[in-house]
Amino acid sequence: QVQLVESGGGSVQDGGSLRLSCAASGFTYGTMAWFRRAPGKEREAVAFIYYSGGTGYADAVEGRFTISQDNAENTVYLQMDALKSEDTAMYYCAAHRSILWNPLTTDAWNFWGQGTQVTVSS
Repeated sequence: QVQLVESGGGSVQDGGSLRLSCAASGFTYGTMAWFRRAPGKEREAVAFIYYSGGTGYADAVEGRFTISQDNAENTVYLQMDALKSEDTAMYYCAAHRSILWNPLTTDAWNFWGQGTQVTVSS
C-alpha cells in the first residue's frame, strides 16, 4: 500500500526548532518535497530533495530549514530552525516516483501525506 506518513509537528515559540518526518511506504521516490499552507493563503513549496541527494529551498526558508533523507528507511526529514510566526502552517510532504524538474513550482506529484500542523508563537 502506497503511503506518506508525516510526523513531528507541534507548537514552539519564535526562534525554536522542530523536525518533521515523512515516511514513504509501498514505493521508492525519485523526488520528495515539503509544502505548507497557512490559513487564508495558498499552498507553497518549502524544500525538495532528490533520492540521489540534490536539494533546493524556497527563499523564505533558505538558511533556516534543512531537508535530508534516510534512503534505507525511505524517509525524508525537514529540520526547521529559527522558526518565525509566519512559518505557522499545515505542512505536507509530497512525492513523485521520478526526478521532477522544477520541484518547487510543479504540481505533478504522485502522492501526498495527510499533513502535520506547525504553530509558532511569538
